[in-house]
Amino acid sequence: MDEGAKGGSGRSGLETLVLEKVGEVSSAIDGAKHVDEVICALYSLAVRIFPVDSSALCDTIDPAHRSKVHEILSPAPAESGEWRQAFYYGPAFPTLARILIYNVAKDWLTCFSSSTKKQVYDSFFVQGPPTEIVQVLVPALMHGYDDAIYSNIERLLVRCLLKSEGIRHIVGEFRIQCSSSKHDYALKPEMLAVMSRVAQLLTSIPDKARLQASSALSSQYPSEILSWFYRSTSLFFHRMARQLLCGAEDCNFEMLNPRDATDANTVDGSLLFIGETFSRICRRGSTDILLVKVIPRILDHIRSCLSSNAGSVAFNMIESSPKSHFWLFIMEAMKDQYAIERFSEELLRQLATQNVNDVEAYWTLWLLFHRIVKQKTNIRYIFVDKFVFWKVFPICCLRWVLQFSVFECPPNFESQARDQRTSSFLDVAHQLISIWSRREFVQSSSMEQQAYVTYAVALCIEKMSKEELETTKDILHSILQGVSCRLESPIDLVRKMASSVALVFSKVVDPKNPLYLDDDCSEIIDWEFGFKRKDVVTTDETRKDKLNATLSKDMDKDKLDATLSKITESASHAKRLKDTKHHPVDGGKLISECRVNHCAGMPNNEHASAEEDNDEGKNSDASSSDSLEPYDLSDDDTDMKLFSQLGDIAAALRKPDDPDGVERALDSAEKLVRATPDELPHYSGDLVRALVHVRCSDVAVEGEEDSAEGKRQKALVALLVTCPFESLDVLTRLLYSPNVDVSQRILILDVMTEAAQELSESTIIRMKHQQRNLISNISGQPWFIPSSRGPPGAGPWKEVSDPGTSISWSHRYEREIPSRAGQIKSGKSRKWGLVKAKDPELESSRNRFPLYAAAFMLPVMQGFDKKRHGVDLLNRDFVVLGKLIYMLGVCMKCSSMHPEASALAPPLLDMIRFRELSHHAEAYVRRSVLFAASCILVALHPSHVASALIEGNQEISNGLEWIRTWALHIAESDPDAECSTMAMTCLQLHAEMALQTSRALESAKSVKARTNTLPLKLDEIIIPFSNMR
Repeated sequence: MDEGAKGGSGRSGLETLVLEKVGEVSSAIDGAKHVDEVICALYSLAVRIFPVDSSALCDTIDPAHRSKVHEILSPAPAESGEWRQAFYYGPAFPTLARILIYNVAKDWLTCFSSSTKKQVYDSFFVQGPPTEIVQVLVPALMHGYDDAIYSNIERLLVRCLLKSEGIRHIVGEFRIQCSSSKHDYALKPEMLAVMSRVAQLLTSIPDKARLQASSALSSQYPSEILSWFYRSTSLFFHRMARQLLCGAEDCNFEMLNPRDATDANTVDGSLLFIGETFSRICRRGSTDILLVKVIPRILDHIRSCLSSNAGSVAFNMIESSPKSHFWLFIMEAMKDQYAIERFSEELLRQLATQNVNDVEAYWTLWLLFHRIVKQKTNIRYIFVDKFVFWKVFPICCLRWVLQFSVFECPPNFESQARDQRTSSFLDVAHQLISIWSRREFVQSSSMEQQAYVTYAVALCIEKMSKEELETTKDILHSILQGVSCRLESPIDLVRKMASSVALVFSKVVDPKNPLYLDDDCSEIIDWEFGFKRKDVVTTDETRKDKLNATLSKDMDKDKLDATLSKITESASHAKRLKDTKHHPVDGGKLISECRVNHCAGMPNNEHASAEEDNDEGKNSDASSSDSLEPYDLSDDDTDMKLFSQLGDIAAALRKPDDPDGVERALDSAEKLVRATPDELPHYSGDLVRALVHVRCSDVAVEGEEDSAEGKRQKALVALLVTCPFESLDVLTRLLYSPNVDVSQRILILDVMTEAAQELSESTIIRMKHQQRNLISNISGQPWFIPSSRGPPGAGPWKEVSDPGTSISWSHRYEREIPSRAGQIKSGKSRKWGLVKAKDPELESSRNRFPLYAAAFMLPVMQGFDKKRHGVDLLNRDFVVLGKLIYMLGVCMKCSSMHPEASALAPPLLDMIRFRELSHHAEAYVRRSVLFAASCILVALHPSHVASALIEGNQEISNGLEWIRTWALHIAESDPDAECSTMAMTCLQLHAEMALQTSRALESAKSVKARTNTLPLKLDEIIIPFSNMR
């Protein structure tokens, strides 16, 4: 038999001997009648494995049993080492551990003194190898055991892993050195399985530990040590990460060979164990706790390299440093792709919160991931695809990800890397720009995601040269397509993204002539798009000129013509766009923040009096003695140019070749319409057509187009307010006419919205004429003197004049009145004067709109889903569709609490329930539908809803139920954040309306109980989502 066989036979015999000794100890414990017998039995085994202070032990036991302790002799150190090896790595320790955990802990451990417990009980666990201890104690953490058993296991784990730093010793235990001369490491396959099992058991401890510690346990150990068991997992993983890294730092970094990182059988076992444990910590959701310990160590290493060197020297130093190899091995040891993804994601987020510059962040990513990104396609997919297209990080993180995984060079090496650029950069840039340019991406992605990808596109374009833009397939067309697509959006933030990318693109094509698509000429772009600015849209011609000037002559113009025409068309759409936002305020009140020029309806008599006052002021100034100077009336033809007839205004508006006449007509239109001349009903339709078709951009002075547009819009609003039916008849027919463009349709809807709001806020003034006696009755004294009647002792009436005036416009009298009996406090004289004639009382009606609500709403609701020549609201002209729905919502809000709202709500509900509207691809349309639904909930009076339910009208009930379910779906799944917010507001309004309706129904039931006049169907009415019948 060879030496190996003899050694194996000898070890097997010793394990058998140790196991027999464990059996003797077990029998002695089972037959013990006194705790000292148990202590002596455990001492007989403990003294053979590790040193035990017998004298201290004898002081704690009964004198009758001390002789047994003295009879047991301690073995030699060599023999003790053999017994220790056989005990812990054979079947003996698991056998004795079960006896100690389940028998001794339950029956005898409470009788042990503290010193005895440490020497002959705890030492079996504390003095043993941590890998074996963990494999015995952690599986025993099973709920359902006696409290004493469970508390004892937790106590032992605290002592072994935390107080004795057992996790750090585990790291050292797995470091197996086979050849010290060649510095190579070898691991047996079974050792890899043990590593995985130990890592799994360690990370599962917080899940198995109880939520609360017993009072006895808490009193013996500080709460800060035990809190990881019972309060949260953070402290435990925090201590675990610290011990793992400290154990790794005990390794000799010079011995690491980076060429062996790919071979698991030649890697240091401690690093494999750390990598496996890191993976499991990440899997359990504690990546942030782990990185709190990892990031400072990495940054300290990188900063030490960068501070002492610069440029390529720092690059070489970081690449060749043994500590860099250490982190490389750690990431190589993490085999779990999900764990690596969670690790890298949390790493980026924590780096963004610290004072880390781009160079330090790049080298941090390079240090950890550069090897596995090159070797593993799935890891590269995480950085190039997931972190760019699917995740949303702070923009600095996106910049770091692209710098590391796409540009593949440090930020300070970009000039050198441009000459050595690989094809992977252009492939990623092409894919990124291609996805960004799709309309589906704009429609289905959240605003945060769009802003994130927009910044990635801008970074890629910024790194490209003019030649690369020209030669890369379809990349130029995709850029222009994406810009054009976003310029058509009515959402200001989306248009801002387009203008930002266009600016970056223009700087690459022609750095001397940057392209600004709005009035903000700043070259500093806020890529977070954290602010919302007012809608600023330039004219069509300006946009086209700027784009043509930006693109150099040697570019392929044929490819750009189609895109330029689309941008021109989108700019014409955007010219009339106004970013409408709907905000819930205070108990469901809706505020519409629109850029509108609201014109309060001035009553006719007030308007006339205002003009008269102005004329009087002018006349008084002209007749002043200080201005008696000759005046040449022959040159003053200003008044002659003003229009005084509605027919002349309509005729002037139809003469585009006379811009001065058109401008003067626009100046006079509103004032003349507000004067409501007798011929207004006859000319209103003609005026409406002329105002809609006039082109303000053709007749206005450059830079004053907005002023002309405002005058036209005010004139149209005045026509709608003064002649609603005649004007609406023309406008509603023009809305779907093929002879108007998108901007004119938006104009029509805007003026209808403003007119509805003005009509709902208008005031009708009527004079109440009081009948007075023209001839007074003759009496004993003048009619203006007060009666002499009064309390006894009152003095005579005396006439007094008004204070502070030289002329008295009325008679005032006063007299002294004596004080009452027993009243000591001096009183005041009672004054009596002639009551001034009251002004004629005013009768006001605050809302005139309900009378015209049907004329505003019903005609435009018919045929909105039909595709006509030049009209496609459901697809191409979605901006007009959104404006239309918004206008209808405003009309419902203006009819709030009126009977007309109950009559118009069902057809509007049927319209917005149309799937092509409620699930429209554009967020702008969905926002408008949500606004209209909220307006319906605000407009309907609860008593009207209750009446509809009582009468069995299910139309309202079904429509309101649909609003609830649809708003709930939008709030949960819509990618647009503002849609989700508006849906939540809609749900709140629905709940409030349902509550008020239920109260109205309860009142109706009480009336029925008293009068029995209500229909019997009331008992069968079911309030949506309540238990009331």
